[in-house]
Amino acid sequence: MPNRLLAFRSMKLPVRSGWVRGLLATFIAALVAALVAGRIAEHRTLAALASSTAQDARLRAALLDSEIARFRLVPLALADDRDVVAALDGAATAHSTLGRKLESLARVTGAAAIYLIAPDGKAIAASNWRSPQSFVGSDYSFRRYFRDARTHGAASQFALGTVSRRPGLYLARRTSKGGVIVVKLEFDRLEAEWRRAGGITYVRDRTGLVLVTSRPDWRFAASMPVAPAAFARFRADASFAARAPRPLPIEPAADGRRVLIAGVPFVAQGSATTQASWNLVLLQPAGPTIQPVKRAAALGAALAVAALVALSWGLRQRALLTRRRTSELEQAVAERTAALRHEMDERAASEARAAELREGLRQANRLATLGQVTASVAHETAQPVAAIRTYAQTSETLLDRGDMDQVRANLTAIGRLADRIGAVTAELRGFSRRKAGASRPVQLAEVLDGAFLILKDQLRAVSFDRPPVDPALAVVGGKVRLEQVLVNLIQNAIEALAGRDDGRITLQLAADADTVMLTIADNGPGLPPHVAERLFTPFVTSRPNGLGLGLVIAHEIMVDFGGSLRLVPSEAGARFELTLRRA
Repeated sequence: MPNRLLAFRSMKLPVRSGWVRGLLATFIAALVAALVAGRIAEHRTLAALASSTAQDARLRAALLDSEIARFRLVPLALADDRDVVAALDGAATAHSTLGRKLESLARVTGAAAIYLIAPDGKAIAASNWRSPQSFVGSDYSFRRYFRDARTHGAASQFALGTVSRRPGLYLARRTSKGGVIVVKLEFDRLEAEWRRAGGITYVRDRTGLVLVTSRPDWRFAASMPVAPAAFARFRADASFAARAPRPLPIEPAADGRRVLIAGVPFVAQGSATTQASWNLVLLQPAGPTIQPVKRAAALGAALAVAALVALSWGLRQRALLTRRRTSELEQAVAERTAALRHEMDERAASEARAAELREGLRQANRLATLGQVTASVAHETAQPVAAIRTYAQTSETLLDRGDMDQVRANLTAIGRLADRIGAVTAELRGFSRRKAGASRPVQLAEVLDGAFLILKDQLRAVSFDRPPVDPALAVVGGKVRLEQVLVNLIQNAIEALAGRDDGRITLQLAADADTVMLTIADNGPGLPPHVAERLFTPFVTSRPNGLGLGLVIAHEIMVDFGGSLRLVPSEAGARFELTLRRA
């Protein structure tokens, strides 16, 4: 027994060790995928941060430009001021008047100082004339901005104040009397706004020296190596005491996309300004943006590994459950198969019952058709029989009068009407055999004469307009069936005009090369809308004693002949239009 147990365990060990190896491979693959995903996410985050930093740098450069542009207008406006001219001319009270004006103007604009330098280089009026540090009487002939303004008309220079020792940008402009008006702009407020906005912002000149910055300890530091001669010129112009510039504490990172400040990564982006040779640089810390991405990547890796482990375990358990449920599924399939067979048997029985019902419906349809044919025979023979009765009654009266010629004519008409009844019966027999009557050319004048013969006595009660017909005009059809159509339409018009003294029936004829159009109109009451829209449907009629088959049969006859029969809208009465093919 122990030997068998050991053998069983040795059989299971390869399975378990294989599952462990697969799980380990899955773990390694998930970890590598997570690291790659983290690197990609970090690269994209850095690119997005660089783009936003570049946009922010442009906005801060635009703010700097607008600040400088605002103060450039001050010396331009004062260059030709009358108080400035009077002070340069040496008027007695001009200096104090101009001093008060410059004092008020500096307070309104926020300028650090505004002062006027005479052509000899000495200040003769200043906004701080009341202060112990007043510029009045100071010699500024050594300043480069004074010399350049005298030579070129306008100048600017970033330097330390000789009295205040505060840095600022000096904007100078020559006046009409040869003096120079100067405005000093300090950037304390702008630098404070940069600090509140975040990041590190600084402005450097062409030599690489930092002039304006949100980090005051970086001022006059070198963002790149500066030649000793260039720094000596700057030190002399700016009244700067340092012997050599200190470098900025910025180092490039290993990836080449960031810089390091005391080991902290930053993204750097620059933007040019409108001030000559000035360039603004913005440094944004990359850590607050990158660290969440790294943490998310690590969390994603952990979740991916956990999910894969769970998936592997779930697949293993599913395989065990699958083997366990095989017999259950086979049994369920067998039960379902038996149920499907039962459903198939029931469907076959239902189809057999449906076939019996369809056969019953066909039989009912045949009986309905037989009833319709029977009604059609009664309807189509009623008119000739009525005409025969009328001719027979008239003939008795004519015999009493001795008018043999008219009796003979009536007997001839009775014979023709009897022939018509036979023709109608033959047509209906053909319908019962589902064989359409042959179409052939017939004279339209003969068709009209036959129809008028049947309705001769009834037409006496109305006014009847018959168009002249060319005896040679022929159409495609059958004489008896076309007479049947005309008799039906004219008979309907006569019945619609019953009881009217002004009843009128009008026939109109129009023909072209291909078709012949015959219109039958009356001035009766017309057809109700609910009857007109279903006029050619069996058993639809507007007369109490009508069968509703005459127009249906007439419509079918016209269709068989390749023509048409339709109700034409009219202002009064009913108007039917027959279209026939010309033979």
